[in-house]
Amino acid sequence: MARIPYADLNSGDVKPLVDRIVAERGSVLHLYQMLLNSPPIAEGWLNYLTAVRQKAKLNGAIRELVIVRVAQINGAQYEADQHIPIALKEGVTQQQVDDLADWERSNAFNETEKRVLALTDQMTRQVHVDPKLVEGLKSDFDNQEIVELVATVAAYNMVSRFLEALGIHSDDPR
Repeated sequence: MARIPYADLNSGDVKPLVDRIVAERGSVLHLYQMLLNSPPIAEGWLNYLTAVRQKAKLNGAIRELVIVRVAQINGAQYEADQHIPIALKEGVTQQQVDDLADWERSNAFNETEKRVLALTDQMTRQVHVDPKLVEGLKSDFDNQEIVELVATVAAYNMVSRFLEALGIHSDDPR
């Protein structure tokens, strides 16, 4: 159960943003309904996450693998529930989803995916990243993709921390 009330989607000051969210996302998820308690934060969030998810060059399967792994590490079930179906549509296999918690020992991931997951784990668990790991990613990705990869890990750590701090769950009444 959410720790503060969800925003009123019919309030006049949020209605234009609600319409934009529906146009871009199809509906107003619990996350966005909570964010709408602060329209400036909701708008900035929407712009940033739209760039990460819909405008970036980074491969969709890599993006979603990272998002699901961040959710897993942070115990953000809502985030995982939202992104596992997207990951599967983007080409992540069910075996990869099943093995993600123990990716280092799994044969379901190639070397590039393992470097990406190592980056995700380091950024999420300890913030600081081994420079050799970033150097290794240069053989897999160009500079734009590396920036997008790091930005995706950072963004979805923000998402999971927001969700968990406010107790947002997909079955909350609103």
